[in-house]
Amino acid sequence: MEKTSKAYEYFAKLYGRESAEAYQQYIQQTPIDYLRVNTNKITVDALQKLLKEKYRIQTELVANFPKALKVISDEDDLIGKTVEQILGFYYIQGLSSMLPPIALNPNESELVMDLCGAPGSKTTQMAEMMNNRGTLIANEVDINRIKSLVFNLDRLNIINTGILNFKGEILSKVYNNYFDKVLVDAPCSGLGIIQKKEEVSKWWSIDHANRLHDLQTKLLVAAIKMAKVGGEIVYSTCTLSVEENELVIDTILKNYPVEIVDVELPVKTYRAFIKYDGIKLNSQIEKAIRILPWEIESDGFFLVKLKKISETEPMEKIYTPGSDIKIVKSNHKEFLPYKNYLVDHFGIEENVFDDFKFIFKGRDIFIINKDWFDENPSLFNRIGTKFGSLDKKQRITLHSNGAQVLGKSVKKFIYEIKDKKELELYLTGMRIKNDELVTGQYVVKYNEIVLGTAIKTEEGLKSRFPRTKRTQKFEVM
Repeated sequence: MEKTSKAYEYFAKLYGRESAEAYQQYIQQTPIDYLRVNTNKITVDALQKLLKEKYRIQTELVANFPKALKVISDEDDLIGKTVEQILGFYYIQGLSSMLPPIALNPNESELVMDLCGAPGSKTTQMAEMMNNRGTLIANEVDINRIKSLVFNLDRLNIINTGILNFKGEILSKVYNNYFDKVLVDAPCSGLGIIQKKEEVSKWWSIDHANRLHDLQTKLLVAAIKMAKVGGEIVYSTCTLSVEENELVIDTILKNYPVEIVDVELPVKTYRAFIKYDGIKLNSQIEKAIRILPWEIESDGFFLVKLKKISETEPMEKIYTPGSDIKIVKSNHKEFLPYKNYLVDHFGIEENVFDDFKFIFKGRDIFIINKDWFDENPSLFNRIGTKFGSLDKKQRITLHSNGAQVLGKSVKKFIYEIKDKKELELYLTGMRIKNDELVTGQYVVKYNEIVLGTAIKTEEGLKSRFPRTKRTQKFEVM
C-alpha cells in the first residue's frame, strides 16, 4: 500500500496517519498461516504433533480459538502440500475469516444458509459447528467458483450441505421467512486483505467501493427476507471502507425490520463508525465490529449481527419445476439392493446406513445426512457428496468420498498401503502391483486412515482416488 495510493489516503482519513503507517508496515510482512483443525478427523494436539514430527512444521495454539493453530515455522513450505491437508485434516484459513461463523454460531437443529459460499472456508466451518448434521445450504453465483466449493466440501467430507447456483439477491424468491440463520460474507473491494493481495491497493477506489455497495445491500436485503422472524443474520466483509459496511447497514436499518445484536468475539475489536463525512448514522451501528489487521495478525474485517424482528413481505415465487432427483432413506426399495451388496462385500453393519439419505441423479448416487431437507431438490447444483456410481448392469461402485464417510464401518476388502511408494502411486491415481488380492472393490487405508477406494484387476490395484484431489504438489514423508 504505497503512500500515494488511494487506499492509503482513504485509510489515513479513517484512522489517521499513524494507523496508516502501522498498516503499511504490517502488509510488508509475510502473511501468517493459520489452520482450522477438522476435529471430526483429528484432535488439535494430535495434529500439532503430527505436523512437527512428520513435516517439521511448528505450530502454536491460538488463545480463545480452540480449533485454530498458528504456523510459526515451516522451513520447507509444506503446510499446503501435506497428505493430511489433501485429506481434510485441516483448512488453511485466516483467523479473521473464522469470526463470522463464530458470531453466527449455527447448530444442527437449525436451517442455515451461506449466501456467498465459495471457496468454502466459512461453509465448511459452519458444517463442522453443526456436527455435519442438520440442513446447511451454500449458494454461489459463479459456476466456476462452485468447483472450489465442491472441492473443499469433499475434502473435509461434509455431508450436511446442498449447493445452489443463484444470484444471491434473488434467492428470497425461493425462500421466504424460512432460515434460522443466514451468513452474508459479501463480495467486497478487499481493503482488509492487502497483505495477501497487494494488487488491491493499486486499483482500489471509492468509486469501486460505491459500486459494490448496491450489490452488498441487495444481498443483505435478500438474507433478511429469507430469515425467520427471530432469525439471525451475520453480514461480514474483508474490507474496511465505510461505503461497503456502515453505510450498507444504515440503509438496511432505515428500511427493514432488523435490529443489531451485540457480539462477543475472541479477538481485539473496534466499534464501527456512527459518523462519516459529516453524516450521522444510526446509533445502533456502534454495535458492529471492525477488526484491524495489524492488531490480530490477520485480515481486516467488518462484522455485524442482525436479528429479524417482524415478517417481511414475500417476493413473487420463482417457478420450481418437478424433479427427477430422488432422495431416499436407506431402507427404500431403490437403494436396498446397493445397501445389501455393500453390507455383504465390505462387512458394514446395516444400521450404519440409517444415519444417511441417498440421492439418485442419473447413474450417480450421493450421500447426505438423514436430517437434511429441502422442498426443492431440483434447484440444487449438488446435494451431499458423491457416494457411488452405477454401471450399465446397475451395479454400484463405491466412491472414495463415500468410503471416507463410512470410515471405520468397513470391515472387509481393505487394502493397507505398505510404504511411501505405494502411497504416492495411490494418491496420483496409479496402479499398485499386487498378485495376492482377489478381484473386486477395495477400501484403501494408510496408517488406519481411509484414503478412498480401488479396483483390483489382473493388472493390479487401480486407484480410484478422486481426480480433483490428485496433485503432484504433495509431500510423502
